[in-house]
Amino acid sequence: MFHLDATLDEIQTHDHMMTDKEFLEREITRFKVSSLRRDMLNGKRYYEGKHDILLHKRQAIGADGDLVEIKNLPNNRIIDNQYKKMVDQKTNYLLGKPITFTGENTQYIEAMKKFFNRRFLRQLKNVGKSCINEGICWLYPMYNEHGEFCFKTLYGHEVDPLWKDAEHTELEGAIRLYLVPVYEPNKDIRLEEKVEIFDDSGIWYFHLDGNSLVAEEPFHQSYFMVDNEGYNWERIPLIAFKRDANETPLIKCVKSLQDGLNLILSTFQNNMEEDSRNTILILVNYDGENLGTFRQNLATYGAVKVKTVDGAAGDLKTLQVEVNAENYKAILEIFKKAIIENAMGYDAKDDRLSGNPNQMNIQSMYSDIDLDANEMEMEFQAAFEELLWFVKCHLHNAGIGDYTDEEVDVIFNRDILINETEVITNIQNSAGILSDETLISNHPWVDDPQDEIKKVKKQNKYTTYPSSFLHNHDSDGADKDDDE
Repeated sequence: MFHLDATLDEIQTHDHMMTDKEFLEREITRFKVSSLRRDMLNGKRYYEGKHDILLHKRQAIGADGDLVEIKNLPNNRIIDNQYKKMVDQKTNYLLGKPITFTGENTQYIEAMKKFFNRRFLRQLKNVGKSCINEGICWLYPMYNEHGEFCFKTLYGHEVDPLWKDAEHTELEGAIRLYLVPVYEPNKDIRLEEKVEIFDDSGIWYFHLDGNSLVAEEPFHQSYFMVDNEGYNWERIPLIAFKRDANETPLIKCVKSLQDGLNLILSTFQNNMEEDSRNTILILVNYDGENLGTFRQNLATYGAVKVKTVDGAAGDLKTLQVEVNAENYKAILEIFKKAIIENAMGYDAKDDRLSGNPNQMNIQSMYSDIDLDANEMEMEFQAAFEELLWFVKCHLHNAGIGDYTDEEVDVIFNRDILINETEVITNIQNSAGILSDETLISNHPWVDDPQDEIKKVKKQNKYTTYPSSFLHNHDSDGADKDDDE
């Protein structure tokens, strides 16, 4: 793809010849200022609580008719981070419970568990959170400094993918941008922008000087080394985990609503603090130089001097302006419900959960988040198919086994609220109709169905009382334990 050596290939453009280096510099500049990357950074920023309301200014129409900032008024900047709540809710719904793998080849499943351990599950949950915030997140299969096969997380705003197809299913290459602190003697710490170019020949290393790429040492490396010899994968080792097919950051769906919620809360607090402005003062024959002096005297002494001029008595009248808290409360409820609906989440305080809700009521409450999770799970299933290709290659290269043709099902165990009593009763009523394996897999107390089946088999062999499951076995122990 790229040939970034001394004899750079030239790429024909519409009206002139452009080198690979020039193309990459322009692409980096375009990506850094693109609306797509801005949305990614907004998602990350809003999740961290850095909302636009923090930059809000109180303004009024000035003498020339333009808006001017007013600095002597309360200017609260309140954040009610419903967006973060939606991100955490959706992440935990799909990835809050460990994923499970099922397949016919138990040796392959056991070999996989070495890589898909609890540490990986934690990493996968963070990947899910990042792809909700930014629309897409990446896993980079690699060998660490100890020679161990592992996966490195690359965030969406760091990677500019160069896709081969319009459906964004196959990579031609990718550009990674990230900041690294540079420490120099007697100087302040500065941030240097590093650039890594991924293509089918390995990784090329640069840093940015303004908008120009400057080669670093080493300039180029293969993806992994074996006996001091470099090797590359047959595919670009970057696996895209997407929120949906369009790679849409969730913040695009709710940013205006979240900003409106913050503004309403801040405005209400401002109005509560503006004591002197809750009352409009009507002055008659005020004994002072200007309104500034009047406000100062009122704040300092709590009193106002008025006088009689030309027989007209001085006076001070008030016009009370009341802040209706119920109006604010109604608007806040509208904003919160709109955020939940547009984010396709659920309301844990939903009226359908009152009393003793049945399973239909619970499923109705979860309908929106379930639809959204279906699309995200489909994208994750495709990503796992790509991920398992690299795992199989590693297992084969390491001499552990050739599992090229083996198939495995990746099961996402969603963290959904259920009426356990109702589900268990349905399972019991299905005994004899469905297989024991299916019944155990759907039991709400079971996390690993295969492990539970082994336990039940072993229990049936060493106890005299009947088991609820796997009870139709020969008394001579024809069904052996899988471990034996």
